[in-house]
Amino acid sequence: MQYRDFGKIGKVSALGFGCMRLPTQPDGHLDEEKSIALLRRGAELGINYFDTAYYYCQEESQYVVGKALKPIRNDVLLSTKLPLGDTADKSFFRTTLEEQLRRLDTDYIDVYHFHALNKKKFDEVVLANDMMKDAQKAIDEGLIRHISFSFHDKPEYISEIVERGEIFSSVLCQYNLLDRANEEQIAKVHEKGLGVVIMGPVGGGRLGGSSIFPEKVDAEFAATPELALRFVLGNPGVSCALSGMENLDQLEQNVKVASDPVPMTAETMAKVQEALKDLERFNELYCTGCGYCLPCPKGVEIPRIFRAYNMENVYGLTEYAKKTYARLSEKSEAETAAAACVSCRACVKKCPQNLDIPALLKKADETLK
Repeated sequence: MQYRDFGKIGKVSALGFGCMRLPTQPDGHLDEEKSIALLRRGAELGINYFDTAYYYCQEESQYVVGKALKPIRNDVLLSTKLPLGDTADKSFFRTTLEEQLRRLDTDYIDVYHFHALNKKKFDEVVLANDMMKDAQKAIDEGLIRHISFSFHDKPEYISEIVERGEIFSSVLCQYNLLDRANEEQIAKVHEKGLGVVIMGPVGGGRLGGSSIFPEKVDAEFAATPELALRFVLGNPGVSCALSGMENLDQLEQNVKVASDPVPMTAETMAKVQEALKDLERFNELYCTGCGYCLPCPKGVEIPRIFRAYNMENVYGLTEYAKKTYARLSEKSEAETAAAACVSCRACVKKCPQNLDIPALLKKADETLK
């Protein structure tokens, strides 16, 4: 495993374990035994950065991650996040931090994030409720060691939040072959000496299982997810790339990539840069499938509809996409799956990508019905 400079925090494994998609049982709850075994195997293979959050895996992730890392707690970096709801007040930071320490069964958290931060939340929730002071107090008491934020907003706001936050040690943001919007900010944050952790290095899973992109760049890699991970790790400003690994095969494949001292050669990077010009259409509907838009008041299965649309729009799998959409429509009370949308825009307020979901649902419906 390669280890990289993590700014004020020290050294971090190039591959981090994203604990949002751990193994589950048929009823949808986490398979604790398999999850713990997988997490500990990740640590054995050299991963020292484990990232979870309050709501991951139906609020079960933190408990399982805590159990898995308990025997090796001082050998790893544990990252989690403070959910920033509209009801947050001046007591919210401390009470929620203490609850998460109990869930994780730990005395301290290495990297504590303001979750899904944007400029509005930073101004109206974090600063308005003196949460930066609460964070510094928790650092002084040893309850957290570093403060960070996961970011979902216009790229230029990253630097602004870093400057105004002052005590931030790292940033967690999106960056991958399909979405390079934060590329300039990644370099700036890295130059300031902060760590940069990447979420969605394979586009929220959209690059999985396709050979389209490797054929375009004539790369030596066998699968698009490998190329995508190598691309992210090939950026010198990136400290760590998070991957949500559900099984041992995924874990071992990703560790192999992250163990390569040269994730991507200059020649291959040049080919990729050239091929990226052809990827504009990928960004038309950048839904990561995170599910934050749910539940829809009308029962519209937004991520599944968008996934079907992308299968047609991105990969040209028209027949498969239309069959998938037809099955979703059969379960809908409306004529088609997307037609049930009444444009209440409740989903838009919750979408980390700021997508105009009703408009895109209409487009998906026109394409797939």
